[in-house]
Amino acid sequence: MQSLAASFEWMAWTRPTAIFLLGIVLLLVVMTVLGIRYPAVARKGFLPMATTRGDRLYVGLLGVAVINLAWLGATELTQGWAVAIAAVWLIVVLRWG
Repeated sequence: MQSLAASFEWMAWTRPTAIFLLGIVLLLVVMTVLGIRYPAVARKGFLPMATTRGDRLYVGLLGVAVINLAWLGATELTQGWAVAIAAVWLIVVLRWG
C-alpha cells in the first residue's frame, strides 16, 4: 500500500502551483466571509443573466482557466501574459459582471 505522500509524486508541485492554489483558497475564504457578513443579492451586469457574487466568481474562474489553456495552445509567449490577461478578466467579471 502506498503512503499518501507517495501517491502525489506524479504531480508537479512547484512554487507557482502552490501560489496559485493558495490564491484560490484565499479567494474562497474571502468570498465566504463576505457572504456571511453581506448576504449576496442577484444583480444584472454585462453577463446575460442576474448573478450573485459567487456566480460571478465561478464564471470568472472558468474564464481564467480557458484563457490560460488557450494561451498555452495558441502561442509560444510566456504564460505571465496570460496570467495578467486572466487577472484583468476576473476583476472585470467580479466587478461589472
